[in-house]
Amino acid sequence: MDPYRLGLVPARIHYFQLVARLGSIRQAALSLNVAPSSISRVIRQMEEEFGTPLFERVRQRLKLTSAGELLLYRARAALSELGRACNEIDQLHGLHRGTVSIAVVESVARGLMPRALEAFWSKHPDVSVDVKVMSSQAACNAIAEGETDLGIIFDVRAPRAVRRITSISLPLGVLALPGSDKAEKPSLKLFDLANQKVILSDASLTLGSSVEEAFSRSLVDIQSRSRTNSISLMVELAKRGLGLVLQTRVGVEQELIDGTIKFVPLIDPRLPPRKLTLLSRPEKEMSDAALALGRLLEQFIAALTD
Repeated sequence: MDPYRLGLVPARIHYFQLVARLGSIRQAALSLNVAPSSISRVIRQMEEEFGTPLFERVRQRLKLTSAGELLLYRARAALSELGRACNEIDQLHGLHRGTVSIAVVESVARGLMPRALEAFWSKHPDVSVDVKVMSSQAACNAIAEGETDLGIIFDVRAPRAVRRITSISLPLGVLALPGSDKAEKPSLKLFDLANQKVILSDASLTLGSSVEEAFSRSLVDIQSRSRTNSISLMVELAKRGLGLVLQTRVGVEQELIDGTIKFVPLIDPRLPPRKLTLLSRPEKEMSDAALALGRLLEQFIAALTD
């Protein structure tokens, strides 16, 4: 069970937490699909009732005041206790019912999660699993704040409050159209991509900045055909031969099986392997169902290195 879904978390606290995390009323409103004026009004009412500001504006972002930091700390502690109560109630029913929440990056949602959920539901058909697709940093924050039980992320260092279950390194490669000159090579280096049309991850994806930095250090000129935060779009463009894409094998498993795309390892010291990590809340706060899904995901992630 999820305290948010059960309505145990007041809307005012939820709004306050989101603004604190995102540093913007507009971004919080987009996330919740509500009008910015609604969130602004709630924050203003809270500040009037407390008799002190909760936020201050610093470089176009909202930053917590001392009072705001104190409220956020206590709110997180209270929500953690609510989550623990929900999990303990779930445990009264064992693995026959309950809800597990997980935050994953898009590539994991495309490939690993459907297979893992199929295996999980074959054993625990009545356990509900809520899957949220978000950036690696947002997923890490969601676990730390008790909004999700589990998370699968790339290349983000987890805070102390978050438990690391397992982590593996995955090589980068080029996704190319079968039959193209790049697809026929056993491996590639960065200079092989000189003057090629490349579809890049934008800065919202952890891979984006590391790839562009590597090209900058190598002095290799490429033609940036597109920048996007959508893995699905990148894969579709690669399948149509509209550009080369730099990714791991995660998220393109079915395309590789079908032969609609080719993965060619990219071997270059300026591009280290990516680290895929499975995270969770502290074990004592996890329900039996969440622990079971975590163990299953650990197995599926380990299999990616085979």
